Amino acid sequence: MKKILVIGSTVVDMIVNVDKLPTSKADIHIKSQKANMGGCAFNVYDIIAKFGCPNILFSPVGGGIYGGFVRNYFESNNILTPISNVKGDNGCCYCFVEESGERTFVSYHGAEYLIHRKWLDTIDSEEIHSAYICGLEIEEKTGEDIVSWLEDNRNFPVYFAPGPRMTRIDKSLLQRLFDIGVIVHLNEDEIAEYTGTGDLKRAMRELNRKTNNTVIVTTGEKGACWYDGESFYTARPVKAETVADTIGAGDSHIGAVMACLYKGMSMQKAVETANKVASRVVQTHGAQLSAEEFSAVFAD
Repeated sequence: MKKILVIGSTVVDMIVNVDKLPTSKADIHIKSQKANMGGCAFNVYDIIAKFGCPNILFSPVGGGIYGGFVRNYFESNNILTPISNVKGDNGCCYCFVEESGERTFVSYHGAEYLIHRKWLDTIDSEEIHSAYICGLEIEEKTGEDIVSWLEDNRNFPVYFAPGPRMTRIDKSLLQRLFDIGVIVHLNEDEIAEYTGTGDLKRAMRELNRKTNNTVIVTTGEKGACWYDGESFYTARPVKAETVADTIGAGDSHIGAVMACLYKGMSMQKAVETANKVASRVVQTHGAQLSAEEFSAVFAD
């Protein structure tokens, strides 16, 4: 049975709750703090696994206190990664969450972001149904290793979620990903920043011309939409009753889309389901849903 391949980082999210972000020279008290599992790839993997889809989490685990946290979690939850013990410390992400639920990330990148070609070559691409990559790993010095491996293994679709740092990725690497025909997943602000236009349909057309493949955009309270090169489609929003924080909302959305497509759903049904999942995630502190919270998505 083919598997979904998730390439990228697993980090510790240090979630710090504040009334509002401090200004320079400020002296504030935080409301609370908590260490959670995080990292774009891990968040995507977690949703895919909850859907019951066969998968490979291809995520390096470094040393240090954050690497120990990740490794202990993996061992306690029977999570396997082919590269579980690499040189260098694992990093973390400081997630400042304001009263509104909006989050600001301050990241320390460690060994978890460096994906080497020799590791990727251990993967049997014939076993892969589809693959996920994030933009952060492509930014790193080993980003070319990921791109070159994907270029040499084009027998499965690649879902690319570059996030807000798309404009910081080396242009030649980005073009090579476009040439592969990646399916890009962004939010409305991210695609506007990359294309330089606030006209969403125009932005999606422009990106589609580069990739010659589907472009998926989440639009917050308006739901989500996608463009396949011929037509625009929308999926209605699922209103969150409360907003705890927005950490992992985009990751959960693309993970759910990939899982639903793996299960044979249409893109329409996949995006509608992903909207439900992402809505539930923003009602939860941190990026992961418990088994009970995930089940509640389908009980509504």
